Amino acid sequence: MEVLRQFISLVNPLSDNSWKMLSECCTLRRYNEGDFVLRQGAIGTDLYFVKEGLLRNFYDKGHKEISEWFTFEKSFCFSIMSYFEGTPSYLAIQCLEDSEVISISGEGFMKLQKCNFEIANFAFFLISRSLILSQQRMLSIQFETALQRYEKLLDEHPTILHRVPLHYIASYLGITPETLSRIRNQIH
Repeated sequence: MEVLRQFISLVNPLSDNSWKMLSECCTLRRYNEGDFVLRQGAIGTDLYFVKEGLLRNFYDKGHKEISEWFTFEKSFCFSIMSYFEGTPSYLAIQCLEDSEVISISGEGFMKLQKCNFEIANFAFFLISRSLILSQQRMLSIQFETALQRYEKLLDEHPTILHRVPLHYIASYLGITPETLSRIRNQIH
């Protein structure tokens, strides 16, 4: 749990009392590569912090999987619509590697936000960060070329090519695997 506390301290330090209350809502879970943290159609009640490993957030559209995001170590993910609306998740979250994930109970976290200002501030950070990343992703898809999106992804996550299958990366970039191959041949 110390990794989570260190991460939170970087963005919104919590007093010992607030940390104690939050940690009571946390559960460390270990997953094997291929395991689902959240299945599509399940209600995403929790927030997930990746202590170790790598997760892929994706949608299943018919028989085609569309990668929305990759959650690396020391990052959060959750199914936003499912979490706030209590509806079945369109998003699935799957481990691409053996992973250790800290689940924060959504019910407990929401209760704490109502009575603890520090935790409410942290919740605001998580929600605003999620909105910013979603808007950045949309702007990237709308205004950047596939090559620019690929180069940006490599800059932000230099190890991604060693950790994520290329067809998942192509899906994330909104291109075919063949187009990704041509882009890679251009710059490598």
